[in-house]
Amino acid sequence: MVTTQANPQERIARDRLTQRPLFVGVDGDEAAHYWDSYEYAVVVVDENLEAEKFDLDETPLGTLRDWCEHARQNRGWDVGPNVGGSLIDDLLGGVEA
Repeated sequence: MVTTQANPQERIARDRLTQRPLFVGVDGDEAAHYWDSYEYAVVVVDENLEAEKFDLDETPLGTLRDWCEHARQNRGWDVGPNVGGSLIDDLLGGVEA
């Protein structure tokens, strides 16, 4: 029987969110970002396993795409982001790369 163990960052994000979070990516400061569409929130877990939760409704950022752009401008992305605004945007990004 195959089991999948969550890494420490994902376990911390799971503890802070309602649903199993979607891994978004790792920013330039080596913090992992996780998304919960039910709560409309992002949890950021840094390399020291310190976590902070951001409810997007309580920020000036309206969408997950806005969050990803905000992170790109402030920290950059080492891995990801692994989400796009739409299937069309994802396909165009793949063609342009």
